[in-house]
Amino acid sequence: MFKPLTLALTLVAGPLAAQTCGGSLSSFKAGLVEEAESHGIDRATAQAFLSGAQLDDAVIRADRAQGVFQRDFIDFSRRLISNNRIENGRAQAQRQDAIFDRIEAEFGIPRGVLLAFWAFETDYGAVQGDFNTVNALVTLAHDCRRPELFRPQVFAAMELYKRGELDPATTTGAWAGEIGMVQMLPGDIIENGRDGDGDGRVLLKTSPADALLSGASVLSSLGWRPNEPWLQEVTVPAEMDWSLSGIDTKRPASDWAAMGVKARTGELADLPASLILPMGRKGPAFLAYPNFDVYFEWNQSFVYVLTAAYFGTRLEGAPVYNAGNPDPGLSGEQIQELQRKLQARGHDVGGADGIIGANTRIAIQAEQQRLGMPADAWPTPALLNAL
Repeated sequence: MFKPLTLALTLVAGPLAAQTCGGSLSSFKAGLVEEAESHGIDRATAQAFLSGAQLDDAVIRADRAQGVFQRDFIDFSRRLISNNRIENGRAQAQRQDAIFDRIEAEFGIPRGVLLAFWAFETDYGAVQGDFNTVNALVTLAHDCRRPELFRPQVFAAMELYKRGELDPATTTGAWAGEIGMVQMLPGDIIENGRDGDGDGRVLLKTSPADALLSGASVLSSLGWRPNEPWLQEVTVPAEMDWSLSGIDTKRPASDWAAMGVKARTGELADLPASLILPMGRKGPAFLAYPNFDVYFEWNQSFVYVLTAAYFGTRLEGAPVYNAGNPDPGLSGEQIQELQRKLQARGHDVGGADGIIGANTRIAIQAEQQRLGMPADAWPTPALLNAL
């Protein structure tokens, strides 16, 4: 569920990486065996678990292929949210009604939220990935980009193997080591795996009830606030202080209302919220409530998170968002050029990757303010030229 496509945004490995990654595979596996005991796994079990593990070049290629996240919100969301996914979501909401009722009672998480995760991760269980899980985790732990994130997952997978819940030869899933219908990493399975159908087992690949209840447990552990909204489409006035928009600024909903921000349907919630303008002041507009922050524990890609959160509202009955008429944006290459210019001005944008993430948006907004432009965090050719 917590997809390290986001981890591609972490471009520099820390000191731990220099000590625990790279080198020959045999030496690397020997190091894992030596460390396993400190995780409560005996030497023989660790050796058996790793005996057939191989590095998988396809995993590295998948890890490096992040171009899809260069798309803007309108393009990205329209690609991911199809009529088929909406219809299947509504059908699954009825089919799994009992487990959704249980989740709503126990965790206060609406079914639309989990349906959206389920849809985006595996198309409601239909496409769970065919990468060997152990090979994927060993490959990413060996790779020196983010070993501090994947090495612990190798030991978590060893623990599942020790329990008889993972077969190194046959367990498959996503390229980043996630398993099951809502794509959970081994550590999350150990901490939050739940038996939703009452058969005494946690089968995330074949039991929707197990997968959904386990996913809800993860969201709850990350701080989901029961029975509160997460995202709401709004309309904004023609003029306001656009520098107040962005996920790094939270204000009471009453403040936004006083500035002319209105709910497109229903009423604003009496909660702190951020004004999100994914394509600037002329495009779609949303208020993001505290539960929206939990999505970033799942994925660091701003456009992916916003699309998932919005899709959750659609599955709960919200209308199609008003796309507006946003100013033309930048191509992926132009965004990279913009990021290099922002870095040259001292902004930390996490590297010139062509992805408009949270840090890039903050830097754009700061430069728009400095240049006297509307500070709505939407990069335009005019901003690029001005820099």
